[in-house]
Amino acid sequence: MKGLTLQRIAEVCAGSYVGRAEDAQREVSAITTDSRKAEPGGLFAAIKGARVDGHDFIPAVFEKGALCVLSEKELSNAEGNYILVESTLEALKAIAQEYLEQLQIPVVGITGSVGKTSTKEMIAAVLSQKYRVLKTAGNFNNELGLPLTVFRLCEEDEIAVLEMGISNFGEMHRLAKIAKPDTCVITNIGQCHLEFLGDRDGVMRAKSEIFDFLRPDGHIILNGEDDKLSELTQVKGICPVFFGFGKENAVYADRIEKKGFDGISCQIHTEKGSFTAQIPVPGMHMVLNALAGTAVGLHYGLTTAQIRAGIESLQPVSGRFHIVHTEDYTIIDDCYNANPVSMKASLEVLQDGLGRKVAILGDMAELGPEERALHREVGEFAGSLDIDCCICVGTLMTELADGISSVNSKIQVIQMDSLQQLLRELPGLVKKDDTILIKASHSMHFEKVVEWLGGSQA
Repeated sequence: MKGLTLQRIAEVCAGSYVGRAEDAQREVSAITTDSRKAEPGGLFAAIKGARVDGHDFIPAVFEKGALCVLSEKELSNAEGNYILVESTLEALKAIAQEYLEQLQIPVVGITGSVGKTSTKEMIAAVLSQKYRVLKTAGNFNNELGLPLTVFRLCEEDEIAVLEMGISNFGEMHRLAKIAKPDTCVITNIGQCHLEFLGDRDGVMRAKSEIFDFLRPDGHIILNGEDDKLSELTQVKGICPVFFGFGKENAVYADRIEKKGFDGISCQIHTEKGSFTAQIPVPGMHMVLNALAGTAVGLHYGLTTAQIRAGIESLQPVSGRFHIVHTEDYTIIDDCYNANPVSMKASLEVLQDGLGRKVAILGDMAELGPEERALHREVGEFAGSLDIDCCICVGTLMTELADGISSVNSKIQVIQMDSLQQLLRELPGLVKKDDTILIKASHSMHFEKVVEWLGGSQA
């Protein structure tokens, strides 16, 4: 890994190197916190978690040939080199910051309340038409996940597309210090993590911390459809580029045509010309993602033909509006997370399904003191749609169920206390040829519902 000698690592994380002097100038080959992935020449960072202490696995990683270990504890009779640090997590962040500075490649930082992952996937798909791109994998978007993503970069990579997720003030500042993005993309300012951020103004302040370490010649790309973001006229002397549905945006879309679960088509207009794109994932939010990808692609010198090819090459991610066709059901696997905006968007797309349209919904977490009102609001929205059945699971879902019933008595509403009850009763609730949306906050573990419906029992 470029520039990451043991001596330099010890310097950047204010650690003390204990080991063979002849190894101090050796570069590590990889950095991991997973002892199972430790490799010869690599660095293992021992993290003390709630259940497992990585320090317990230090002897095993030395047996695998690890060059060095980051440790918060002095190691007596250590079988290899180690760097003693006060905090392994803080050390990893400092090393990641150093490594990115050594690589000197552009960084696209993506944040927002809703759609970070799908926007990241879209932007990476577009940029991949011209560059070798590394993108955030899975949910590695927090203060541990971001450094681990950075450590996956190699000298052959040409652009990093990094998702940056937070739940409280100050976190984005710390993430931005690592990433130092050349381009900042914000998808929207929604009703997420209100338990910690208070209201949408708080969300706006917290997300805007991404600008704290924006490079002086940086670029800002914002959703012009968001009322909070559209008010930003200038940040550090940089004028944002807006995308949206109206012609007032630098990148906008019209002639939008829904193709059911086959996706959605639209015409995208830019200063470099217009083109028609077939987006392979359904939902109006995917048009906004395509516009964000277009704006980023233009900034990095792609042609409109390359951008269109990137948009049309997009592959859905499991748990993020992934359409799964089984012998018995069509499943909309959107179970990774949920908030009022994303749940409304998913319910709207459910209407395009064939057969009976069933929503299996679970509690939305971290919405703060307005959580019950927000659940009811989503329920009232669901009641206005063309769906047949809604199975509501969890304490807060009673409000959503009441919201549906208050506006539409024709939708069958079934309430469940827990995931366990749902899994017991599910065989009698779903029917062959149903289209089934599965969505809830990650803490509800609705991936088990997807497994049941899409597995051998389905």
